[in-house]
Amino acid sequence: MMRVIFVLGWSILVSGYAIAQGDSGPVELVVHHATIHTLHSAKPLAQALAVSRGRFTAVGSNDQIMRLIGPATRTIDARGKLLVPGFNDAHVHFLSGGQQLSSVQLRDAATQAEFRSRIRDFAKQLPKGTWITGGDWDHENWPDAPLPTKELIDDVTPDHPVFISRLDGHMGLANSLALKMGGVDRNSVDPAGGLIVRDASIGQPTGILKDAAMSLVAGKIPPLTFAQKQAAALAATNHAAALGVTSVQDMSGGSDVPVLRDLFRRGELKTRIYAVAPLPRWRDLAARGITAGAGDAWIREGGLKGFADGSLGSTTAFFFEPYHDDPRTHGLPSDEMFPDGAMFQRVRDADKAGLQVMVHAIGDRANDQMLTIFEQASQTNRPRDRRFRIEHAQHLREPDIARFAKLNVIASMQPYHCADDGRWAEKRIGHQRAQGTYAFDSLLDAGAVLAFGSDWNVAPLNPLLGIAAAVTRQTLDGKHPDGWIPEQKISVEQAVRAYTVGSATAEFAENEKGTIEVGKLADFVVLSQNIFKVAPTEISRTHALVTVVDGRVVYERQEH
Repeated sequence: MMRVIFVLGWSILVSGYAIAQGDSGPVELVVHHATIHTLHSAKPLAQALAVSRGRFTAVGSNDQIMRLIGPATRTIDARGKLLVPGFNDAHVHFLSGGQQLSSVQLRDAATQAEFRSRIRDFAKQLPKGTWITGGDWDHENWPDAPLPTKELIDDVTPDHPVFISRLDGHMGLANSLALKMGGVDRNSVDPAGGLIVRDASIGQPTGILKDAAMSLVAGKIPPLTFAQKQAAALAATNHAAALGVTSVQDMSGGSDVPVLRDLFRRGELKTRIYAVAPLPRWRDLAARGITAGAGDAWIREGGLKGFADGSLGSTTAFFFEPYHDDPRTHGLPSDEMFPDGAMFQRVRDADKAGLQVMVHAIGDRANDQMLTIFEQASQTNRPRDRRFRIEHAQHLREPDIARFAKLNVIASMQPYHCADDGRWAEKRIGHQRAQGTYAFDSLLDAGAVLAFGSDWNVAPLNPLLGIAAAVTRQTLDGKHPDGWIPEQKISVEQAVRAYTVGSATAEFAENEKGTIEVGKLADFVVLSQNIFKVAPTEISRTHALVTVVDGRVVYERQEH
């Protein structure tokens, strides 16, 4: 029997809970003496629940549920701890995240010197010729925020091609060896939707490649073997379980379905996955007869991810007005926006085939363009429940906020980015334009569906960090104790809903998960603190104690 030890908490019996029970066979698991926030509006609070065959079969009071315990029932005494539906991360890069767990760690490198030394030390552990990738560096951590160059790392990586990504995935640094392998030199032409950054005095590439230009070098990196993908997927699912994440929507998962299914067959998959394919590949899915949400309770397909622009940190997010710190540019439309009309045609045709389209848009102009394209596609094709999504929806003009609800476009957002980017975003676009940044409250007020995720491995997978960011809007540098653009703060309840109900809705799964109610999949997490009661600044210090997926304990943390 599993031993679960908790610090003693609230345990007073509260009367008045109405039991709801299904007929699903013998009860296999009972959790009692919990503080359950079901997020089900008809019965928002409960003390105990029962599970049979991977689904909730009863939810009610301690007395009611404990009567259902049989000789083979596993029981967990939650000792008053908070229990909520399992978190559903609406935007991850699952295998990339798992792979990054064993790659060079550069995200918190505070100086160029530290950046260089970490790469040097990592290279020493690798056989000659091995590529160094990943990294997730952030030059905004460094004094004056200079971009790194190949000269910074060439002499410590003479035998290793290097292509390491900025944390947003829209800019990377290549060393000279990698540039040579990619055929990138002073005569190379910028591809549509991309930029080769060059030394202003001599015109030589600095090693920085942005957006579409990244493929010049990335295309030379040997693909992962099936075994390497298996290892990355296993690391990712274990990491998710430890954080209370029971479902993810994998924006890079279209080609990884065989790996995920193999992990499931081996009994090692602990995360339900909606595997999203690249939008330009919509015909491949349509030819296989796949439509939105096709699959089973564990692995589903039918989603397509496109790109309208780049990122704010890489100055490639596409805006109506130029950047404050670089007035020469408005950012870059994605290569998928070329030639003119290509994105609309692709969205229209994929939607007509019954697939779900979700498009990355950061800048206000990119968001405006995608809302217009979605509106046109909806008018062209037959009426249906299509659930178009904009991934990030980061910088919005006020008129466009109302369009999300009007057009039934889901705002799939990652609140941790607010805490991160808020340190320097106004340097890019100024204070006034920043007022429409991460407009959580305004979108909800307008009636839009808000789905929360992390963008892992761009940001940490931990949903509690995202909830804290949405509730406090405090930035990582501590310079906004009352919140950056505090008008856009939302409540804990709203943030948790966005990470559960909203994200389930975003993947056509609200009838299967997102709330704790009879008949739904038994995915839930017990937390170390009641985030609905503690000070908002304490939310980020909360952690998962027990994670259950399909009625099975997949993670347990001992409390001493």
